[in-house]
Order: sequence, then structure tokens, then C-alpha cells
Amino acid sequence: MQGNSELLTSYLEGSKIRYFVPVYQRKYEWKTENCLQLYKDLCQLTRDTDTKHFFGSIVSDVVPNNGIFERHVIDGQQRITTISLLLLAMHNAIAEGKLSSSDENLQDIIYETFLISKFKKGDERFRLVPVEADRDAYHKLFGSADEYDQSSNLTINYNFFYNLILQKAISLDELYDAINRLEIINITLDHGDNAQLIFESLNSTGLALEEGDKIRNYVLMGQNPDVQEQFFNEYWKKIESCTQDQVSDFVRDYLSIKELATPNMSNVYSAFKQYVEKSGLSIKEVLDDLLKYAKYYEKMLTCKSELGIQELDDCLYRIKRLDIVVVKPFFMEVLRLNHDGKISAEDVARIFQITENYLFRRNICEVPTNALNKVFITINKEVLRYDNTTNDYIDKFVYALESKKKAEDFRMMKNSLML
Repeated sequence: MQGNSELLTSYLEGSKIRYFVPVYQRKYEWKTENCLQLYKDLCQLTRDTDTKHFFGSIVSDVVPNNGIFERHVIDGQQRITTISLLLLAMHNAIAEGKLSSSDENLQDIIYETFLISKFKKGDERFRLVPVEADRDAYHKLFGSADEYDQSSNLTINYNFFYNLILQKAISLDELYDAINRLEIINITLDHGDNAQLIFESLNSTGLALEEGDKIRNYVLMGQNPDVQEQFFNEYWKKIESCTQDQVSDFVRDYLSIKELATPNMSNVYSAFKQYVEKSGLSIKEVLDDLLKYAKYYEKMLTCKSELGIQELDDCLYRIKRLDIVVVKPFFMEVLRLNHDGKISAEDVARIFQITENYLFRRNICEVPTNALNKVFITINKEVLRYDNTTNDYIDKFVYALESKKKAEDFRMMKNSLML
């Protein structure tokens, strides 16, 4: 790993360098308050003419590709994207005649040095390549304002910068000079460096990553770029869609199934990493299994079992309204058994209805829900353990529930006697 201090503009310039935000990275998430703070810092630089401003570290892995050096940005994509938005706003304000510079070439300098590769065509023109979910919105900022994606955070921050610089708190020349005094630590990985460990260390501060973000990085970062793209499109994007972007919650339930223990929400990534390393499964095998369970998870979120039984879908809807999430791991296992041909759709409906009845009765009797996790996290294993088959699954399930109820009643009676 090599690191050195240099100016941000020196780092970004060069017609034969493109900056890729890998698919495992999260979307652009800086808020307008972050952009405002950056602008205030730049304004301060115009008053402190002999100083520089440290803009953080940028970690990348350089990948040669047909004469072009691709910097795959491991850390720093939020800052690179934000500066690109500011530079684009400056360029467009000059192009539209709303601002001017003492340097008649500033518009072209900004465009051709930092934003566009002049002699490339199509999407290859863009020096910055955001993640797929941000890419279209970013490209539209280079066209007509009528076509901007106003729902994108990129567009929101671009508009914020555009309107801010039109207020002329400082001149365009002063702003450009200040940008040229932003300093970074440029860290380039060597062959054999562990990108995942570096990423984990660097992201212990700043805009906190969700557990699902860390898991996405873990399963994709170690792959070569082609495999990253393949795994992202074939697996991860579908997992995010099936879980309605509730990946952290989903993986927590997935681990409850696999480990028969529910990790704390703040520890989901660590627990997942330990599970994968212990399992001996390849990343592809893990992703394949995650996607399979994500499809079961989707049925509970949408209340559509796709099993052709309206009563089952109605039951899913009512259980969702109860908002008792601890039954999700068990329900996913029941849906898996149906998918594997071990129990019928009618059995699934009956199991869900029995569960609903059980939950509803506890709710009416105001029985605390804190013990439900223990009830449902192991119940599928217990049902199968009776005779190692799914024969008479419903009868065994009811027996297991009743046994747990009797054990719970006994504990409550024992506790009351000890008071």
C-alpha cells in the first residue's frame, strides 16, 4: 500500500484516468448540509490565502484497461462525487452565461480536465463512473435541465451547489482557486493488499455504513471486477429488491435460521462474516442461498405467497399487521419446505393460521412478546427432530407449541411462587 499527500485537483486530472465506484459501494449519500460545510470551508480558504485544507484520504485500486487507468475507489467516493458536482455546477453556470471568470478558458479547463474525456464517445466520456443506481442521474446532469432526475440525491446536491454559487458569496475564480488547495492522502493498494480489511478500518468513522452495506462489500469486494458485476446483477440487486432494501433485517433473520441464534442488529455483519468463514461455502454458494431465502422473505413483505390460497395471503397480511417479526425465520423455513416439496401449500396455510391464532391469543391476553424469539427460532428443528421427517408436520408443530406453552406456564408459576 502506497500513500502520499497531494492536491485533489492533481489527483483528479488526466485524460487517461477514470474513477470507478465499484458495485459493492453504497449510493451517493452526502446531504446538503455536508455540501454547505464544504462550501464554507472553501470560502474560508479564500480568506486564508496561504493555507490548504485537508479533504481526507482516497483509497483506490488501479486497474489498467486498454490504455486507460481505472481507479476503483474503495474509500472516498462521496468526496470525489461531491467535488465533481460542484465543478459541473461551475461549468454549467459559465456555459449558461450566469457567471464569468477572468480566465476565458476556465469552462473548458473544468470540463476537459476533471469531468469529461474529450476524445471518448458515449458513456466512456465520463471520468467519474458512479454505482449503477446513480449513473443515469449523474449523466443527465450533463444534458438539459428539463431531464434531470429530481429524485436523485446527486441532482439535489448539484442544484444546491448551482444555486449557492449564483449568490456570489465568493467569485468563481476564488472558488476555483480554493478547490485547487484541497489536499488529500492518495492511498493506492499494492497487489496482495487486503482491500476488505482496509475498508473496514477506514469506515469506522464518517457516514456510518449499515450492516447490509458491510455485507454487500464483504461478498463483492474480494472478487475481480467482472465477477463483482456478475454477482451484483445476478444476486445482490435481486436480494435488495426482494427485501425492499431491508437487507440488514433480512440477514439477521437468515442467520437466526442458520445459527439458531439471533445476533444483535449492530453485530449482524460480524456474525455473517463468521458464519461464512465457518461454513466453508464459496461466496457464490452463499449468495445463491441468500437469494433463495430472500424470495421467501419477499412473500411475507408483500403478503403474496403465490401458492394460490387466498386465506393464506390474508393470514400473511394480518400477521404483518401484528408486527411480530420474530416469526419470520420460522415462516421462511416453512416456505422452504414447501418449495422443496416436503409439505403442501395447504399445510403452509394451516401452519400460518395456527401461528396467527397463537400470536393473537397471546396479544389479547397481554402475554409479553420477549419470549417469542426463543419459541420460534428452534421450533422447525424441534418438529423435524421427532422422527427426522416432515410427515404429520402440523401435528408435531402443534405439539411443540403446546409443550413450549406448558414450559412457559410452569416458569411463570415458579417465578410467582418465588416472589
